[in-house]
Amino acid sequence: MTWHLLTDDEQVSLAQRIRDGERTAEEAFVRLFGERIRVMMTSRIGDAETARELTQDAMVAAWRGIRDGRLRAEERLAAFVHGTARNVVNNYLRARAGEPRLEPLSDEAELRAPDDDLASERRELVAAALGRLSADDRQILRLTLVSGLRPREIARALGLSAEVVRARKSRAVKRVIDVVAELSRTQRGGH
Repeated sequence: MTWHLLTDDEQVSLAQRIRDGERTAEEAFVRLFGERIRVMMTSRIGDAETARELTQDAMVAAWRGIRDGRLRAEERLAAFVHGTARNVVNNYLRARAGEPRLEPLSDEAELRAPDDDLASERRELVAAALGRLSADDRQILRLTLVSGLRPREIARALGLSAEVVRARKSRAVKRVIDVVAELSRTQRGGH
Protein backbone atom coordinates (compact mmCIF):
# COMPACT_ATOMS: atom_id res chain seq x y z
CA MET A 1 0.00 0.00 0.00
CA THR A 2 1.34 3.42 -0.92
CA TRP A 3 1.04 6.07 1.78
CA HIS A 4 0.22 9.25 -0.07
CA LEU A 5 0.96 12.27 2.09
CA LEU A 6 -1.22 15.28 1.43
CA THR A 7 0.24 18.71 0.97
CA ASP A 8 -1.17 21.57 3.02
CA ASP A 9 -3.15 22.77 -0.02
CA GLU A 10 -4.58 19.28 -0.64
CA GLN A 11 -5.66 19.00 3.01
CA VAL A 12 -7.35 22.42 2.87
CA SER A 13 -9.10 21.50 -0.38
CA LEU A 14 -10.31 18.14 0.91
CA ALA A 15 -11.57 19.63 4.18
CA GLN A 16 -13.47 22.36 2.33
CA ARG A 17 -15.01 19.84 -0.08
CA ILE A 18 -16.12 17.64 2.86
CA ARG A 19 -17.60 20.64 4.64
CA ASP A 20 -19.48 21.50 1.43
CA GLY A 21 -20.96 17.97 1.35
CA GLU A 22 -19.22 16.81 -1.82
CA ARG A 23 -19.69 13.05 -2.05
CA THR A 24 -16.43 12.39 -3.92
CA ALA A 25 -14.57 14.20 -1.14
CA GLU A 26 -16.09 11.88 1.47
CA GLU A 27 -15.04 8.86 -0.60
CA ALA A 28 -11.51 10.25 -0.94
CA PHE A 29 -11.46 10.89 2.81
CA VAL A 30 -12.29 7.24 3.53
CA ARG A 31 -9.75 6.00 0.95
CA LEU A 32 -6.99 8.20 2.36
CA PHE A 33 -7.51 7.63 6.06
CA GLY A 34 -9.65 4.53 6.62
CA GLU A 35 -6.98 1.86 6.23
CA ARG A 36 -4.37 3.83 8.16
CA ILE A 37 -6.74 4.28 11.07
CA ARG A 38 -7.77 0.62 11.02
CA VAL A 39 -4.13 -0.50 11.13
CA MET A 40 -3.42 1.85 14.05
CA MET A 41 -6.53 0.61 15.91
CA THR A 42 -5.67 -3.05 15.33
CA SER A 43 -2.12 -2.57 16.58
CA ARG A 44 -3.37 -0.76 19.71
CA ILE A 45 -6.10 -3.21 20.73
CA GLY A 46 -5.15 -6.46 18.99
CA ASP A 47 -8.71 -7.32 17.92
CA ALA A 48 -9.38 -6.88 14.21
CA GLU A 49 -13.18 -6.91 14.45
CA THR A 50 -13.33 -4.34 17.24
CA ALA A 51 -10.70 -2.28 15.42
CA ARG A 52 -12.93 -2.25 12.32
CA GLU A 53 -15.86 -0.96 14.40
CA LEU A 54 -13.74 1.65 16.15
CA THR A 55 -12.32 2.77 12.81
CA GLN A 56 -15.83 3.45 11.56
CA ASP A 57 -16.59 5.36 14.76
CA ALA A 58 -13.42 7.42 14.38
CA MET A 59 -14.01 8.16 10.70
CA VAL A 60 -17.59 9.29 11.39
CA ALA A 61 -16.44 11.43 14.34
CA ALA A 62 -13.71 13.08 12.24
CA TRP A 63 -16.06 13.61 9.28
CA ARG A 64 -18.67 15.17 11.58
CA GLY A 65 -16.00 17.32 13.19
CA ILE A 66 -15.02 18.67 9.80
CA ARG A 67 -18.65 19.24 8.79
CA ASP A 68 -19.40 20.94 12.14
CA GLY A 69 -16.43 23.31 11.84
CA ARG A 70 -14.29 21.83 14.63
CA LEU A 71 -11.29 21.56 12.31
CA ARG A 72 -9.71 24.98 12.86
CA ALA A 73 -6.57 24.59 10.76
CA GLU A 74 -7.62 22.88 7.54
CA GLU A 75 -4.00 22.33 6.51
CA ARG A 76 -3.78 20.01 9.55
CA LEU A 77 -6.58 17.68 8.37
CA ALA A 78 -4.43 14.52 8.70
CA ALA A 79 -3.44 15.42 12.27
CA PHE A 80 -7.11 16.11 13.12
CA VAL A 81 -8.20 12.72 11.79
CA HIS A 82 -5.36 10.92 13.57
CA GLY A 83 -6.09 12.77 16.83
CA THR A 84 -9.78 11.91 16.60
CA ALA A 85 -8.94 8.24 16.03
CA ARG A 86 -6.47 8.27 18.91
CA ASN A 87 -9.17 9.69 21.20
CA VAL A 88 -11.67 7.02 20.12
CA VAL A 89 -9.25 4.15 20.81
CA ASN A 90 -8.06 5.70 24.10
CA ASN A 91 -11.68 6.06 25.28
CA TYR A 92 -12.31 2.43 24.35
CA LEU A 93 -9.20 1.27 26.23
CA ARG A 94 -10.06 3.39 29.29
CA ALA A 95 -13.56 1.93 29.39
CA ARG A 96 -12.15 -1.60 29.12
CA ALA A 97 -9.56 -0.96 31.84
CA GLY A 98 -12.37 -0.40 34.35
CA GLU A 99 -13.99 -3.73 33.54
CA PRO A 100 -12.96 -6.88 35.36
CA ARG A 101 -10.67 -9.06 33.32
CA LEU A 102 -12.57 -12.13 32.14
CA GLU A 103 -10.75 -15.33 31.43
CA PRO A 104 -12.98 -17.56 29.33
CA LEU A 105 -13.32 -21.17 30.42
CA SER A 106 -12.87 -23.91 27.89
CA ASP A 107 -15.83 -26.14 27.10
CA GLU A 108 -13.93 -28.98 28.78
CA ALA A 109 -13.34 -27.06 32.00
CA GLU A 110 -14.72 -28.94 34.97
CA LEU A 111 -16.34 -26.73 37.54
CA ARG A 112 -15.80 -28.10 41.04
CA ALA A 113 -18.17 -27.46 43.89
CA PRO A 114 -18.21 -28.82 47.42
CA ASP A 115 -18.90 -32.55 47.42
CA ASP A 116 -22.00 -32.32 49.58
CA ASP A 117 -25.34 -33.75 48.55
CA LEU A 118 -26.98 -30.34 48.18
CA ALA A 119 -24.40 -29.06 45.70
CA SER A 120 -24.63 -32.28 43.73
CA GLU A 121 -28.43 -32.08 43.69
CA ARG A 122 -28.32 -28.47 42.48
CA ARG A 123 -25.92 -29.34 39.66
CA GLU A 124 -28.25 -32.14 38.57
CA LEU A 125 -31.26 -29.81 38.63
CA VAL A 126 -29.47 -27.17 36.55
CA ALA A 127 -28.19 -29.80 34.09
CA ALA A 128 -31.73 -31.16 33.69
CA ALA A 129 -33.09 -27.64 33.19
CA LEU A 130 -30.43 -26.84 30.60
CA GLY A 131 -31.30 -30.09 28.84
CA ARG A 132 -34.81 -28.77 28.28
CA LEU A 133 -33.55 -25.70 26.39
CA SER A 134 -33.00 -25.65 22.66
CA ALA A 135 -29.42 -26.12 21.49
CA ASP A 136 -29.35 -22.48 20.32
CA ASP A 137 -30.48 -21.17 23.71
CA ARG A 138 -27.91 -23.36 25.50
CA GLN A 139 -25.25 -21.96 23.16
CA ILE A 140 -26.30 -18.37 23.94
CA LEU A 141 -26.10 -19.08 27.68
CA ARG A 142 -22.73 -20.82 27.30
CA LEU A 143 -21.29 -17.92 25.30
CA THR A 144 -22.61 -15.47 27.89
CA LEU A 145 -21.83 -17.28 31.14
CA VAL A 146 -18.78 -19.36 30.25
CA SER A 147 -17.10 -17.35 27.50
CA GLY A 148 -18.09 -13.95 28.89
CA LEU A 149 -19.25 -12.57 25.54
CA ARG A 150 -21.60 -9.63 25.25
CA PRO A 151 -24.86 -9.84 23.28
CA ARG A 152 -23.34 -7.85 20.40
CA GLU A 153 -20.44 -10.32 20.15
CA ILE A 154 -22.74 -13.32 20.38
CA ALA A 155 -25.05 -11.82 17.76
CA ARG A 156 -22.14 -11.39 15.38
CA ALA A 157 -20.99 -14.99 15.95
CA LEU A 158 -24.46 -16.48 15.47
CA GLY A 159 -25.73 -14.18 12.72
CA LEU A 160 -28.48 -12.70 14.90
CA SER A 161 -29.26 -9.21 16.10
CA ALA A 162 -28.13 -8.17 19.58
CA GLU A 163 -31.78 -7.61 20.53
CA VAL A 164 -32.68 -11.18 19.59
CA VAL A 165 -29.74 -12.50 21.63
CA ARG A 166 -30.80 -10.44 24.67
CA ALA A 167 -34.40 -11.64 24.42
CA ARG A 168 -33.44 -15.30 23.97
CA LYS A 169 -30.95 -15.12 26.83
CA SER A 170 -33.57 -13.60 29.12
CA ARG A 171 -36.15 -16.23 28.21
CA ALA A 172 -33.59 -19.04 28.61
CA VAL A 173 -32.55 -17.86 32.07
CA LYS A 174 -36.20 -17.58 33.12
CA ARG A 175 -36.88 -21.06 31.72
CA VAL A 176 -33.94 -22.56 33.64
CA ILE A 177 -35.15 -20.92 36.88
CA ASP A 178 -38.69 -22.16 36.32
CA VAL A 179 -37.59 -25.71 35.49
CA VAL A 180 -35.23 -25.88 38.49
CA ALA A 181 -38.07 -24.71 40.75
CA GLU A 182 -40.46 -27.26 39.20
CA LEU A 183 -37.97 -30.13 39.50
CA SER A 184 -37.15 -29.12 43.09
CA ARG A 185 -40.84 -29.29 44.06
CA THR A 186 -41.19 -32.63 42.29
CA GLN A 187 -38.16 -34.12 44.04
CA ARG A 188 -39.26 -32.85 47.47
CA GLY A 189 -42.76 -34.22 46.89
CA GLY A 190 -41.35 -37.59 45.84
CA HIS A 191 -39.19 -38.01 48.99
